Amino acid sequence: MKKRIAVLGSTGSIGTQALEVIQAHPEAFEVEVLTAHNNADLLITQALAVKPNVVVIGQETLYDKVFEALDAHNIKVYAGKNALNSVVQMDTIDVVLTAMVGYSGLEPTIKAIEAGKNIALANKETLVVAGQLITDLARAKGVNIYPVDSEHSAIFQCLVGEFHNPIEKIILTASGGPFRGKGQQFLSTVTREQALKHPNWDMGAKITIDSASLMNKGLEVIEAKWLFHLQNQQIDVVVHPQSIVHSLVQFQDGSLKAQLGLPDMKLPIQYALSYPHRLKNSFPRFNFVDYPQLTFEKPDVETFRNLALAFAAMEQGGNAACVLNAANEVAVQAFLEKKVGFLQMSDIIESCLAKVAYIAHPALTDYMATDQETRRVAQEMIKF
Repeated sequence: MKKRIAVLGSTGSIGTQALEVIQAHPEAFEVEVLTAHNNADLLITQALAVKPNVVVIGQETLYDKVFEALDAHNIKVYAGKNALNSVVQMDTIDVVLTAMVGYSGLEPTIKAIEAGKNIALANKETLVVAGQLITDLARAKGVNIYPVDSEHSAIFQCLVGEFHNPIEKIILTASGGPFRGKGQQFLSTVTREQALKHPNWDMGAKITIDSASLMNKGLEVIEAKWLFHLQNQQIDVVVHPQSIVHSLVQFQDGSLKAQLGLPDMKLPIQYALSYPHRLKNSFPRFNFVDYPQLTFEKPDVETFRNLALAFAAMEQGGNAACVLNAANEVAVQAFLEKKVGFLQMSDIIESCLAKVAYIAHPALTDYMATDQETRRVAQEMIKF
């Protein structure tokens, strides 16, 4: 039977690639729901192409535009946060692909899990902010969370058939971003345009800046802890500039398993949606002859402090990772708007971790309050 998919954040980088995967396999998938925050034009185009049952536009002022374009095509149109939280619970959905950016993905993911929907998780911030809450809820509801990030998909693929074998550690690979090997003097003058030129991956603006600052790897470290039920000391990071080895698992006997492939997000998206099956595709194939050297090195956490801050937040636990995430979202947006420099992003995050009240055992309301308070503190710093 076809899996009926809800794509949250269908107009972003992951969402658009997911629709390519879905459209390439009409025998396996059909789109039930599409959602977007404010890109009404692309949402309309997508809806006319894949004919979902429902679309949701987050920005309520755009409702009339979307409704007028889709009503004649028997596509239901809703708007706003409450509508989004409701549609993810529809009986006609089998899998919810969460491809929204940042903290905004948390609440709809919770609602989908509460409704018993399996999750294809591209929104790493959901587990960064509230990993304990999400994993406990998924376990209680019998919900599977299938990772979409290439690194976590790699770990997941390495663990298939190995779930009974204890993990000694996992090794997440990082490209190093466009500024690998650069010092603080260079980074102090980095421009928005330079930071948005990733050497290997084609991603949205926010995640591309996170990759350049190594915050993306820090968020992935925290996500991996919750996805794979790991202790902090079981997670390592290595810089691998070619982005061919997507991550590795080391088992208690010392054996290492790795998943390799060209840097293409459509493969982990397809695997998350089709698991436990591997569907035939026409994606470009990796050839070792084209890559005679695969290199690895330690990350420079003194220059790229965000990775160290993420490890520290994970070690602290409680609401610290929620603070980390909120401060980073504000800092990245400020950098994209040219209000702060590249290195100032780490200063803002570090200050927020020191200033925002620590909560050892937060509930959902605590996470929400922490997120709001951190954004306020971060914005105050940017003003000065």
